[in-house]
Amino acid sequence: MSVTIFHNPRCGKSRQTLQLIRDHGVEPEIVEYLDTPPSAAELKAILKKLGMKAHDIARKKEAKEEGIDLKALSDDALVEALAAHPRAIERPIVVKGAKAVLGRPPENVNAIL
Repeated sequence: MSVTIFHNPRCGKSRQTLQLIRDHGVEPEIVEYLDTPPSAAELKAILKKLGMKAHDIARKKEAKEEGIDLKALSDDALVEALAAHPRAIERPIVVKGAKAVLGRPPENVNAIL
């Protein structure tokens, strides 16, 4: 089963998570989500696999810098905002089949590998 990592190569935790996946002998599909952001529909599917809400994966500082008012938005509205401003999405997110984990800390990926 394939593994996908929503990756930011400039992020240390994201690089560590990618290396951990590779250390398990898996070469994941790498989606540099800042260049190729997930659509709102894709983000909703990822959130369902994570078992989280959009507010759980929003980076507070970056959301503020992008003009996203986390307290004022519903979950659906925040999904749309995150799709439009992927810099505000927590990273990395690793997806394998029907499951996904947030790679913070990187060891979280062990649960789905």
